Amino acid sequence: MSANGYGVDTQPRGEDEVVVNLLDVDDVTVRFGGIVALDGLSFSIEEGHICGLIGPNGAGKTTMFNVVSRIYQPTLGSVRFRGQELLRTPAHGIARLGIARTFQNLALFPTMSLLDNVMVGAHSQGKVGFPRAIFRVGAAKENRETRDFAGDLLQQLGLGPLAFRPAMGLPFGTLKRLEIARALAAKPTFLLMDEPASGLTHGEVDELGDTIQQIRDQFGLTVLLVEHHMSMVMSISDRVVAMEFGRKIADGTPAEVQQNEAVITAYLGTS
Repeated sequence: MSANGYGVDTQPRGEDEVVVNLLDVDDVTVRFGGIVALDGLSFSIEEGHICGLIGPNGAGKTTMFNVVSRIYQPTLGSVRFRGQELLRTPAHGIARLGIARTFQNLALFPTMSLLDNVMVGAHSQGKVGFPRAIFRVGAAKENRETRDFAGDLLQQLGLGPLAFRPAMGLPFGTLKRLEIARALAAKPTFLLMDEPASGLTHGEVDELGDTIQQIRDQFGLTVLLVEHHMSMVMSISDRVVAMEFGRKIADGTPAEVQQNEAVITAYLGTS
């Protein structure tokens, strides 16, 4: 068991080790009637990397998230997770594969405590099952373990003192951290983050960038990040994929993408 708590080896690999892609998106097209939301999109994410997905509003970023989350079924193409076709998996099955997601618009339970909100995120890892849960066979022990794990996550994200406070009325930056904690409660290996810096102050954005890198390293995660805060994306991403009108226009390191003429024209703008 490694120090990340998920049993994932996060040690740097040697020069001779083979690069392993966690996710391979191959020629994915999504059409809604006459509208083409994704147009032959292809990219890969290496295991352990943070991949930034950028582009103007309407570029298709959230559509791509919804394909990986199994909310949308693409018209054409393939999405492989650890080499296996993900498009055969129903939406309710992705958590079991180790895929979790945060949302641009917070999807928390405002009247529940922070601790209970995080415990909800761990439901996909439950092993008691419905029949045994009815008769409380093993459920109490599992509930205690889940509660302890949720409390540990809150502590690690600096939310421990607020564990028993309801989510309602707390600062937006705190709620963003809470949603990350809830996603981590499912013990994912792949975390999709949909505009996590939306609504945050500049100081909170910088802090969030540090947090994303820390949880990537601590929990052995691979991260797909959709974000409009370019300074954060470019500072924490190992790779950046730029989109426009559902197509990929650039794919490379942050430095390479920042210098790409198509990206400068379409999104970053000229000075």
